[in-house]
Amino acid sequence: MSEDGTSKAPEPSGVDLARVALRAAKEQARARGAAAQEKRQARRGGGLRSGARADGRDPLPLGAAINRLITERGWETPAAVGGVMGRWPQIVGEDLAKHCVPLRYDEAPDERVLTVQCDSTAWATQLRLLAPRLVARLNEDLGQGTVRLIKVLGPGGPARRFGPLRAPGSTGPGDTYG
Repeated sequence: MSEDGTSKAPEPSGVDLARVALRAAKEQARARGAAAQEKRQARRGGGLRSGARADGRDPLPLGAAINRLITERGWETPAAVGGVMGRWPQIVGEDLAKHCVPLRYDEAPDERVLTVQCDSTAWATQLRLLAPRLVARLNEDLGQGTVRLIKVLGPGGPARRFGPLRAPGSTGPGDTYG
């Protein structure tokens, strides 16, 4: 005991000092080994194990995985418009669908144009007259403002070829289309 009545722990010396240093070194080695083991397990995938409850690593049905991918990537509008192209006959009617085919959708916020091609100029004119009602019908299905305009294309003419039976300066059968 010291003069003030408190007992002092003896200072480690010699063998005791070596034991303390050895114990600290073992603890450090154990910590490094545990960290290395965790890294190896994480590389192998063994560190992440699924438990009894569902989490983000569990397998998903294909439809749910596709819906999650569409949502994560922000593809809701293009996917919905793609669905419209698949349901075109139900949306516009069988007669119109036989003669008019949707080609593409421009999803730029200032555009939002659905391009449709018809097989004759008469059907193209008919579709141009129906376009405002069709835009309203599409926006009911897809959400307001998804389609702003329907661009109607007429039929494409045959390939313009020059041959021995063509008159110079003639545009050929292409002048009757459009």
